[in-house]
Amino acid sequence: MSDADEKPLDPEQARFIAKIRRLMMIASITTFVALGVVLAVIGYRVFTLQGSAPQPAASGPPVPIGLAPGAKIVSTAIGEGRLVLTVETGGGIELLSFDLATLKPLGRQRLTP
Repeated sequence: MSDADEKPLDPEQARFIAKIRRLMMIASITTFVALGVVLAVIGYRVFTLQGSAPQPAASGPPVPIGLAPGAKIVSTAIGEGRLVLTVETGGGIELLSFDLATLKPLGRQRLTP
């Protein structure tokens, strides 16, 4: 069939087709905007990368942490460049903080019951 053989649409059908086209246009624009945002975020993260993760401390002799006899490490936590050990001793619980890059002691907090 050629364009000349098609009969014209009535006004209700024309409104329906216009509405569908408008909805398809909105969905297409939304998809392209979302894709652009994702690519922009990925590009930002790639080009503002400040370097890789810190390298582990140079291998050498182990760093003594000075636990009391009979002390037991209960848990560990890592965050903001620090390593925190929770140690259970006979007199209570201690929190030992170390610098994550150098493993130098930063502090000791004693928690008593």
